[in-house]
Parts: sequence; structure tokens; C-alpha cells
Amino acid sequence: MVDFLTLDEFDFTNKTALVRVDFNSPLNGDTQEITDDTRIRRHAETIKELMEKKARVVILAHQGRLGGPDYSTLEKHAERLRDILKQPVGYVDDVFGEKAQQAIRALKPGDALVLNNVRGFPGETAKKTPEEHAKSELVTNLAPLADVYVGDGFAVAHRSQASVVGFSGVLPCVAGRIMERELRALGKVRRGEEKPCIYVLGGAKAEDGAAVCEYVLGHGTADYVLAGGVIGHLFLHAKGVALGEATVDYLKSKNFLQYVPTIQNLLTKYPDEIQMPVDFGVDVEGKREDIGVQDLPTAHSILDIGSKTVAAFSHLLEKAKIIVLSGPMGVYERDEFMLGTKGVFENVAKSTAFSVTGGGNTIEALEKLGLTDDISYISTGGGALMEYLIGKTLPGVQALRKKGD
Repeated sequence: MVDFLTLDEFDFTNKTALVRVDFNSPLNGDTQEITDDTRIRRHAETIKELMEKKARVVILAHQGRLGGPDYSTLEKHAERLRDILKQPVGYVDDVFGEKAQQAIRALKPGDALVLNNVRGFPGETAKKTPEEHAKSELVTNLAPLADVYVGDGFAVAHRSQASVVGFSGVLPCVAGRIMERELRALGKVRRGEEKPCIYVLGGAKAEDGAAVCEYVLGHGTADYVLAGGVIGHLFLHAKGVALGEATVDYLKSKNFLQYVPTIQNLLTKYPDEIQMPVDFGVDVEGKREDIGVQDLPTAHSILDIGSKTVAAFSHLLEKAKIIVLSGPMGVYERDEFMLGTKGVFENVAKSTAFSVTGGGNTIEALEKLGLTDDISYISTGGGALMEYLIGKTLPGVQALRKKGD
């Protein structure tokens, strides 16, 4: 069951639809060219359907953070969308001013228009409630020109920003196809409908590890958590394993040691459910050497899990019915430290379990290994994915549950 409207439940004929998507894409640092248009391609499905339903489609999106190196206009995004749809797509170098308003009024049924980067409007990212965002210039200027708001950006749904939550309660709100698909697929995982359910936590965002473990084990959603990458280092350190000065200094530099007390409590409560590495790949003068946990501490940087850990993790994954894959097992960017990520990811890919993943580094590693087609569901979200799976209310999802005036 879903508690929001979908594209099937609204008549878009001759209606103006404001569509919030997530076009945020990797850019070439020198040319600002889009280097990966995956997100644009995915949202093109919703946009195309709305065009075919004879809506006037007005697209809201962002690229980077204002003042950041990856901040840009959305002109090239509009051009890429045009190429993908093989249909005309307009672009206006304005978000909600007179130029944007004139361009919206000029639209005909079946037309699509990309507005400029919403983060060019400082109020977009202001820390405000949905009711406060509803009074912003963005909403007060665009809402009178529209008939419906379509939320399709699951990847930004965890952010309470003007274009994500401001139209809630002002216009009828419906979920686009990407949002709908995300919520249906992730609902199954969030409820832990099939057992065993295993969370594979890797990558460098160790602050997420404690929160995810605490929720999914505490609520009985997950049966096991397999900790690799920096998360694995932090859990081992919390267990009292002497990793070595180089690794502990890194954990300190990222302020990760603040999570040690929480992790220690988790390890006491769930000694068997939390699985940690038993061997490692370390960097010795630019080359890989493998050591066991009994060889610790080491003066060298730990950059991967070892083959014994891969085997132990894979033994558990073989029995799983649901797998959540979040983060690589090591520094996969270097071929000599791809062993752990390759071994674990390949076992997830060949599993018959319903597998879910998301986040830039995880997807990049899967693509590097040629495994993306073997994952059951790849979410457009990274932060939004994990927040949703640990029971948090996402502002962008909550916004879809309100009916407009």
C-alpha cells in the first residue's frame, strides 16, 4: 500500500506540472561537461510520460552547491535531456523571475522547460519549515502558474528545501515514476519482509555505521551487519583491536571516535550479528601485502579487507533473502585494493536475494566491475536511501502526503 498519489491518479491534460527531479551529475572539472547522465536518463521516464499526457512540464533541479566547484547552470542538462528524449526541451536562464514566468506561460501541452539551477536562489537551502518555504519567492512566484507538483527526486527527499517541500499544501502533490518505484521497492526492505536480511556496510562514512546498526538490529530488520571499509576499522577499534597508529589517526581526523561508546554497546548486545574483518590488505610502499588480525597493529595504512573476510562474508550472503549494499570494502579506485570489494560485490550480484544499493561510490564500484545489471534495485539516493531505511521521515516524501488547496 502507498499513501500518496501517483501519475495514474491525476489528469495532466492541458495542466502545468512543476516537476522536481535530481539532475545533479558529475562534471568535468575543466570543461564543466556532464560525465555521467544516469540521473537525467532515469528522470526522463517521468518527464516523457508527462509530455505524452499533454502536460506543460516545468522542470526544477539543482547542480552542485552555490559557490562550489560543481555548481553550474542547467543549460547542458537541458541539452542532454533533449538528446535523450529526442524531442525539443526548452531552457531559461532564470528560476522564478519574469523570464521564467514568461517562458512558462508560453508553453503548450506536451512542451517541456528546464528552469535554471534552483540553488541559485539562496532561499532554496535555507533552514525553514515547509510552511515557511511555502512563503518563499520560489513558491509564491511559481505556484500560481502551476496546477500540480510532481515530486520525483528521491535523492533529495531527505532535504527540507524550498523546491522539495515548499509546494506541499499549496498545490496537489503526486509522486513521479522514480519516486514511486523507490518507495515501493524500499518499503519491502525497510520492513524486512524476508529473512535473513543482511546489511553490508562499507565506505568511508563511518558516522552512518553506528546509526544503521543501532536501528536495523534494534528493530529486528536485519539479521546481520557486515562491516567493511572505514566502518569496519571503527568497529574493530571499538572492540579493542589495536589497528595501528596510521589507521587510528585517520579515524581521529574524521572525528569518528565519538561513535565508539555507541558501537561498544552494540557489540555487547549483538556480538554474533555484527561481523567484522579478520584479514586486511595494507599499503607497503605502494604495494599490497595481506595480513591477519593477529598481525595487528600495523604501521601501514589498511586499505582493504582480505580473502578470508570475503569468504566469511560470502558464506552469510549465500543464505540471504534481502541484501542492502552500502559502500565498498576498501580503496577500490586502486586495482591492488579492489580484492575485497570485488569479492563481496560479486557474491551479492550472484545471490538470489532481493538486493538494494545506492550512493555514488557503491554504484561507481559496481559499474567498474560490470555488475550493475545484477543488482535487483539501484536507488537514485545515497543519503536519502539510508535515512529512509533506518526509519527516518523524509521531508520530500512527507510532502507528497499532503493535499493541496
